[in-house]
Amino acid sequence: MALLFATSLELDAGTSNWYYYGGDPSGTRYSPHAQINTSNVSQLELAWTYHTGEIERRGEQLDANSTHQNTPVMVGDSLMVCTPFNRLIALDPATGRERWVFDPEVDLGHPLPQYNCRGVAGWTASRGGEEDRCKQRVFMGTNDSRLIAVDAKTGNRCHEFGQNGEVAVRQHKALQFAGERKIASAPVVVNDVVVVGSYIMDNVRTDAPAGTVFAFDAYSGKEVWRFDPIPRTPENPAYASWHDDSALNAGAANVWSSMVADPPNDLIFLPVGSAAPDFWGGARPGNNLYSSSLVALHGKSGEVAWHFQLVHHDIWDYDAASPPMLIDIDRGGETIPAVVQNTKQGLSFVFNRLTGEPVFGVEERPVPQHALPGEWLSPTQPFPLAPPPLTPTQVTPDDAWGFTFFDRWLCRRKIAGLRSEGIFTPPSTEGTIQVPGSAGGMNWGGPAYDPQRQLMIVNTNTVVQVITMIPLTDETSHNAPVLHAKSDVSAPEGAPYGVHREWLLSPLGAPCTAPPWGELLAVDMNTGSVVWRVALGSIEKMLPLRFEWNLGTPNMGGPIVTAGGLVFIGAAMDGYLRAFDIESGNELWKEELPGGTQTTPMTYLHNGNQYVVMVSGRHGWFQTPSSDAVVAYRLFSR
Repeated sequence: MALLFATSLELDAGTSNWYYYGGDPSGTRYSPHAQINTSNVSQLELAWTYHTGEIERRGEQLDANSTHQNTPVMVGDSLMVCTPFNRLIALDPATGRERWVFDPEVDLGHPLPQYNCRGVAGWTASRGGEEDRCKQRVFMGTNDSRLIAVDAKTGNRCHEFGQNGEVAVRQHKALQFAGERKIASAPVVVNDVVVVGSYIMDNVRTDAPAGTVFAFDAYSGKEVWRFDPIPRTPENPAYASWHDDSALNAGAANVWSSMVADPPNDLIFLPVGSAAPDFWGGARPGNNLYSSSLVALHGKSGEVAWHFQLVHHDIWDYDAASPPMLIDIDRGGETIPAVVQNTKQGLSFVFNRLTGEPVFGVEERPVPQHALPGEWLSPTQPFPLAPPPLTPTQVTPDDAWGFTFFDRWLCRRKIAGLRSEGIFTPPSTEGTIQVPGSAGGMNWGGPAYDPQRQLMIVNTNTVVQVITMIPLTDETSHNAPVLHAKSDVSAPEGAPYGVHREWLLSPLGAPCTAPPWGELLAVDMNTGSVVWRVALGSIEKMLPLRFEWNLGTPNMGGPIVTAGGLVFIGAAMDGYLRAFDIESGNELWKEELPGGTQTTPMTYLHNGNQYVVMVSGRHGWFQTPSSDAVVAYRLFSR
């Protein structure tokens, strides 16, 4: 099985050393290195810390408007890190010493909503000599929608790529403000074609910018193809799923999360987001293909190979946030080339990645109806037959929880006063309990996979939300979104309703539903069954007296898995990087980082030593502590 897996994913020295954002082209976040293992992980020590200097360089105001979600990658003999402001930094993997810095000089004169750089992509040209300039490149998307190619050895621009080493990845539609559209996630390269999606700010307007995916020649920067997930012409077979010609003016349906690739089969897999705006779809009746879908494209042409819609007519912000993951699984004596798509709904869909056929089966089930006047609903939604839902899908007054009888009683009364009919209950003006909430379930951190054990490791959120729709007047319909750590109020231009989102909390500030409020799970992908689940995160920093209390916390960022039988993950709000035993879910090691841990770690082998590295910094949504640190750990006595 291990040989089949390695062959199908074409693991080489670069791939096995975290050359890609997801560890390998398939996004498995798996490392074959086992120097650090279950028997010695408790001996991990700090190897080095590097500070990017961005806090001092940018100032408190810009730092507060940034989010750290970066996972470094190894390209050549350097560790590549990007800051939220798109400074690209090459570090010595052994010491953390700075080798070079490239700054694309993103315009800071017009502050953006949440500066971010989730990752970069490495690429090695198959043509030319080993010493050729830009033989090995780093591709980075920017906050001002550029795709830039940099020489991995020197940090200089690759001038033959586009104009002066960059191409503008822009739409014809004018932006309402800087940062309404940008590139935050890492590009993906499949067979010398580099592909980028885009982040489009939610709930600004119904006619948001298009979520077009662009592909460029990795050598020249010439555009190869583009794919708009919203079909714009009647000739497109998906056009009929947008009633009343609503596809002509619809926006978003963008790929803001990370894509993965299957180079041998020339396939690229797109987790497509929801159409605009998030919670009102009356102006876009119909199922709205290819929004909120998993779409497989041919890498050379950009043509659709197959697709599956995960949410029909999404009005819950249930966009495909989690990156797909390509794995090989044994089932019925057959090795199946599969793709796994986890969702904010807490569901795991598994398909044959060549054909799109469900591996465990999918059925359409009736869901709650009776939406706001003018809204359109699908009578059913798709549910996989296995694995089971990984998060709760129903909240009733009997589920009320609290630290005391008093706040439990108040939570029970609050739940009873809200609309709560389970997953896919439509938003309402009286307030709807959305379970799971729009943060998940599973979010952009994505899963990891152990090919020997055929275990998928994934983290989940279980805190639910209350969605309240607000009728808009002419005065309120042009308000820009107002963001807050616990809630946001937005009034999309062109929509008859705005939306207020908040966590379902007690007067004491704790969730009204029982812990754990964040979990880490192992799922057997051969059978589709859950093997173990543990709480992820302690609420110690939220208590008057600090002590460890592992009730789980909301979390962002994902896990990695190693051949040493370990799962490494940060993600939780308590600021720790943790190591778990993949067999049991037991916590074996943890270390507190200087700032937030809403990033995904990585690991590599260098000069005979295995390192585990994580970026630590502020997360704008969680308001975690500020930092500009890259932290590395290794064993010093073996």
